[in-house]
Amino acid sequence: MDKIPGQKRAVQYLYPAVDPFDQRVMEVSDGHRIYVEQCGRPDGLPVIVLHGGPGGGCSPAMRRYFDPNVYRVVLFDQRGCGRSRPHASVSANTTWDLVADIEAIRTALEIDRFVVFGGSWGATLALIYAISHPERVRQLVLRGVFMMTQVELDWFYGGGAGQFWPEPWARFVDLIPEDERDDLIAAYHRRLFSGDLRAETRHAQAWSAWENALASVYSNGQGGEAPGDYARAFARLENHYFTHRGFLPEDGWILKNVDRIQGIPGVIVQGRYDMICPPQRAWELAQAWGEADLRMVRNAGHALSEPGISAELVRAMDQIAEAEGLHTRLSR
Repeated sequence: MDKIPGQKRAVQYLYPAVDPFDQRVMEVSDGHRIYVEQCGRPDGLPVIVLHGGPGGGCSPAMRRYFDPNVYRVVLFDQRGCGRSRPHASVSANTTWDLVADIEAIRTALEIDRFVVFGGSWGATLALIYAISHPERVRQLVLRGVFMMTQVELDWFYGGGAGQFWPEPWARFVDLIPEDERDDLIAAYHRRLFSGDLRAETRHAQAWSAWENALASVYSNGQGGEAPGDYARAFARLENHYFTHRGFLPEDGWILKNVDRIQGIPGVIVQGRYDMICPPQRAWELAQAWGEADLRMVRNAGHALSEPGISAELVRAMDQIAEAEGLHTRLSR
């Protein structure tokens, strides 16, 4: 990634690194075991973090968006990725299984209601969970909104984003024969689930590199090569979910059911130059959901690690704590 002179680093906006006070592996349905951790204050304001992908997994950096003296932070690796097992498995792995897993975590940790914090696919899952269980959501904090619609998939895998990034797009497309390029999701699906581990890994790394190349507004177009195990889980799970259009009953399902979250306050943090999830979807969501505070971040793209995105997310979480009458660094 190119370093821009004078560019601030996201880490300067984050809270200090913390270790979990609780780590566990939960048995859920159909043989899946999911990794769950908690950090921060055990009796604090509960917040659950939903990572992106699908298939991205959570990381220690995700703990740092929350004041550890205020928040009880719950993170987990969704089915098939990170430290959850079986690794890279798409069996019994649907949006509705993940919604059930969130409920299982909430029940096991004896949490009544929590703030739901998610970006990209994590924002999709947060919205679907809130629509399904509005009584369990105190507030939504979303980043880089993805609504799991056909127009979004067409943008990213049908050549729209490739018009802005022709070099990484060419690398992504060139692995597929010309007669299969009319549906790249399907073409990659055949190779990611071929049963040939070497071919699966090669195409998984290409799938991941295309997305990584566009994640940051500061990108030089080089996505880098992700480790094979990580890339295979990430690409297989993303492709599985996109092949099935998120397992939603119809295209545009989230917006059509947004009335279910009316009354739940929320913040939407969106990079103005997000090439993976263009701002149009965030704007449409904010228009339909009267409780949303849409914050467009100038000179920012999609990545959680963008300095402007990180700063705004930390600010949003501090403001929620302040509104609850809890002490944060805003009042120091």
